[in-house]
Amino acid sequence: MEDHEDHTHPLLTPRHHTPDPAVVFTAKSDDIAPIAGAGDFAREFFAESKKLWYLAGPAIFTSVCQYSLGAVTQVFSGHVSTLALAAISIENSVIAGFCLGITFGMGSALETLCGQAYGAGQVHMLGVYMQRSWVILNATAILLTLLYIFAAPLLRAIGQTEAISAAAGDFAVWMIPQLFAYAVNYPAQKFLQAQSRIMVMAWIAAAALVLHTVFSWLLMLKLRWGLVGAAVVLNASWWFIDLAQLVYIMGGACGEAWSGFTFKAFHNLWGFVRLSLASAVMLCLEVWYFMALILFAGYLKNAEVSVDALSICMNILGWTIMVSFGMNAAVSVRVSNELGACHPRTAKFSLLVAVITSTLIGVMLSMVLIIFRNQYPFLFSNDSEVRKIVVELTPMLALCIVINNVQPVLSGVAVGAGWQAVVAYVNIACYYFFGIPLGLILGYKLDKGVMGIWSGMLLGTILQTCVLFFMVYRTDWNKEASLAEDRIKQWGGHEDSKTHAIAKNDQET
Repeated sequence: MEDHEDHTHPLLTPRHHTPDPAVVFTAKSDDIAPIAGAGDFAREFFAESKKLWYLAGPAIFTSVCQYSLGAVTQVFSGHVSTLALAAISIENSVIAGFCLGITFGMGSALETLCGQAYGAGQVHMLGVYMQRSWVILNATAILLTLLYIFAAPLLRAIGQTEAISAAAGDFAVWMIPQLFAYAVNYPAQKFLQAQSRIMVMAWIAAAALVLHTVFSWLLMLKLRWGLVGAAVVLNASWWFIDLAQLVYIMGGACGEAWSGFTFKAFHNLWGFVRLSLASAVMLCLEVWYFMALILFAGYLKNAEVSVDALSICMNILGWTIMVSFGMNAAVSVRVSNELGACHPRTAKFSLLVAVITSTLIGVMLSMVLIIFRNQYPFLFSNDSEVRKIVVELTPMLALCIVINNVQPVLSGVAVGAGWQAVVAYVNIACYYFFGIPLGLILGYKLDKGVMGIWSGMLLGTILQTCVLFFMVYRTDWNKEASLAEDRIKQWGGHEDSKTHAIAKNDQET
């Protein structure tokens, strides 16, 4: 039985490691062959593009639908009262936005673990990883409830008016169920993404958005429930997404990936916490960086006009980033799957295809903005001074769109390869030690205003992108594939796969 077991799966084969895993690592025979010419490149590019867009298309649609839940609530709240709009906007962007960044970031650890385990054929470990993430994220959510409970004094402390702070504080307390919905949703999303089960998430998100729109109108406007109605519908919409995903997962559609609840979810939690925290820090440093841009603009001389103009640009940038988020998820799944399957050349080529595709998309979107730079500001503001600043900022916005279509792809590769901790340090150095100080010097010291702040911070993003490019260029992909194999063993895949193989053999005999 031992001989049979050792040859059932490559991960079960004993291996003597040396300090350099690349020396002993051998890619599987079904990895793509080295590219020999333009014909080979075109053929492989087309094949990989189909795989990427199979994941990226539904992922983009899902991101847009979920992003729109809060936006729809804000639209209807504007018809309730000015105070309701302000309260919901502040809660969504400050309290919920902060907590969403942390839970989404911590859940991104599963992109590494589930993706590599699925690629390596350790499908039965995906459910265990998801349950470990649920334990950690729900424990984190319990701590984050303090932000919701004490939202009113926190908002007063950062300068919000008494009326807005009180209304937003009440709304935040009502939105605590949404926080725990985040904690359930993101691990389930990464679990499904790792298996390329993206379409089911897209259908669920679309249904949630339709129902959310109908019931928001009914409760907030027709029945005049106001902020209470907004909280009820927004909480219900997120939990609808969660329950629909859980029904799909636990109903048998995922096969061996879900075999029920297990106490293994509580094993090796501290190591899981460290990877989750590294993922959260990596993502949150990027999200908070752009939130700081608007905050700094609020302290300029002509603050209201500057903030309005910059908010318009950030709104456009936010929608375009949804495209890059979809590509981020797709390339993360592709790289982690291929590394887990011991296909280093395929992982590297997938990255190349994703970078080329995202760059072309960014360039096309930027060209549209440049061509219509004198027309599109009318869609957002009637103030001529605000429109003038938006026109002046459009070249900067166009460049930012191109950079922010490439940078998330590289971040997706970092998540797929398990580099979260290293990238977190890179983000701190490039964003907070270089970009923000430079932006403040240009904006305030040299009196360049909002253009100066944005220029400095954009240079920080460009520096971070260059560092990630250098990291990817210097990467030994054979070594990364070998490390992926080691990571699966470390997180329990090796032992569990051995037990799984023995049990299967016993059943056959």
